[in-house]
Amino acid sequence: MKRQRTIEWQTNGICNYNCSYCIQSPKYRQGYPTSEEIDKFLRFFSHLEGEWEIKMSGGEPFAFPGFMNQVIPGLAQLNHRISVLTNLSASPHTLSKFCKLIGHKINIISASLHREFVSLKPFLTKLKYLRSLLPQEVTIVVNSVLVPTTLAELLEVKNEIESAGFIYFPQWLKTKTGTFNYSESDREILPLLIGDKPNSKQANLSPSYYGYQCWAGVDYFILDQFGNAWSCRTAKRYKEGYLGNVFQESVKLWNNSQPCPYTICPCTVPANRGMIEYEQ
Repeated sequence: MKRQRTIEWQTNGICNYNCSYCIQSPKYRQGYPTSEEIDKFLRFFSHLEGEWEIKMSGGEPFAFPGFMNQVIPGLAQLNHRISVLTNLSASPHTLSKFCKLIGHKINIISASLHREFVSLKPFLTKLKYLRSLLPQEVTIVVNSVLVPTTLAELLEVKNEIESAGFIYFPQWLKTKTGTFNYSESDREILPLLIGDKPNSKQANLSPSYYGYQCWAGVDYFILDQFGNAWSCRTAKRYKEGYLGNVFQESVKLWNNSQPCPYTICPCTVPANRGMIEYEQ
């Protein structure tokens, strides 16, 4: 697979939801860059060579005003593609403005369905509206955490989402130490949701790529809302793979790939952007 150079940018920590299964502790779900700091992010992106995909998440990116007021207009002027992970709580008016500003640069919209805060019908109504605003080549994926004891309900959710023409992307529940150990009754349903042998484009099972050559830190890295750059999410968790800080103009990427030293890859983006050299 050809590598797509990608930055995962946590634009802000704040979120308007408070899901019981959120892997981010409340103390990390806060904070957002100032107007001056957003300018520094945009300047950093403008100096990157070639075209990158800037994949934004939070928190909830639409939950802080700077996202629509400054981040999106700024990125619209740069030579990069963008993707967004959102809970789709933004108003139809805001989504319309978003698509008008930057719809021509969007690669993927990952819409997370959190049924503790929204029911499926209004979520799908808004999702169909968003689909109508975007070019057909833009991919829209519905992320859904496989919340324990709700898997039978999620089978119906999956069917409705796919019947509406959208991709259903199940995510194995993650914990602070790894992945959740589902009950026996839930495990009987899991294959119906994720398939028998799902790949990284069909489900997020937080697999291990230990020992495989990985280009994280070279053609892929993550940024937090405080300007810190890390080679990947797992490296950040272990306080490893630090690449510098955008605000201090100290970010320096690695030159070569190296074997993955971790037994869990919590995000499918590196695999789906060609960063891991393994047989798919």
